[in-house]
Amino acid sequence: MQLNPEKEVIETVAKLMLISARTAPKAKGVDEIVTGIVSPEEKEAIAKQMEAIGERGDAYRFFIRDAQNIRDAEALILIGLNFKMPAGVNCGACGYDCNSILNQKPHGIDYVGPVCTIRVIDFGIAVGSLVSVAKELGVDNRVMYSVGVAAKKLRIIDAQIVLGIPLSVKGKNIFFDRKPI
Repeated sequence: MQLNPEKEVIETVAKLMLISARTAPKAKGVDEIVTGIVSPEEKEAIAKQMEAIGERGDAYRFFIRDAQNIRDAEALILIGLNFKMPAGVNCGACGYDCNSILNQKPHGIDYVGPVCTIRVIDFGIAVGSLVSVAKELGVDNRVMYSVGVAAKKLRIIDAQIVLGIPLSVKGKNIFFDRKPI
């Protein structure tokens, strides 16, 4: 008898989640989403980077708590928006029109802008799609800004906006009773 085999399929679950992100609807059918499954070595590097960011000050202390969460997780997914072309609808939500946004000087702190708001909406739909797969399969997860910031800083993924989603298969959800920082 094989005991507790559920942890062996976490990479398969992560790949199924990424399929859902990839096939999520996108404005005008343009896909600027990038995804990946982090290796154990990259996961530890991200955790260390998160701890370093957590030392910025009180507002960033949650990065330290989140670093422990990803160490405790069985897998870690990254998803990002690699913005290249505006949607072409001239909504103005980004602060520019579609003809001028690409001519703006990139700026930012943790994320880089400006980016097309329609593409950010596509990104959000993709994230919602992938976490819904985890929910359906009973895999605990949490969408984390902190993971994305660290992964971006380490240049593990090429995108202006990055989120990390750690996955856990334990008897208790490790993302549930987290203490506020």
